Amino acid sequence: MKLNKYFLSYEFIGLNVEVYDCKIKSLKGIYGEIIDETKNTFYIKNKDKIYIVPKSISKFIFYFNDYSIFLDGKLIDRRPWERLKTNIKKKV
Repeated sequence: MKLNKYFLSYEFIGLNVEVYDCKIKSLKGIYGEIIDETKNTFYIKNKDKIYIVPKSISKFIFYFNDYSIFLDGKLIDRRPWERLKTNIKKKV
């Protein structure tokens, strides 16, 4: 399935996301909506708080339509318009 490749070109703001792994242990397990994005961080709002989560040291589950998409933050640690040029290489 080529969903991950095309998913990188979508706008992440407004999507629900879960941080399923992060080197900062207090950010692990956060679930919420992405309300802003910078080159290196996501601003994730859950019920009562806004978290700033670094992309490069985190792994995410994005909930997009009926899919759960797992992405390493290192693949998306760039500006949204720079992600269009990103090539995903499959590891075997």
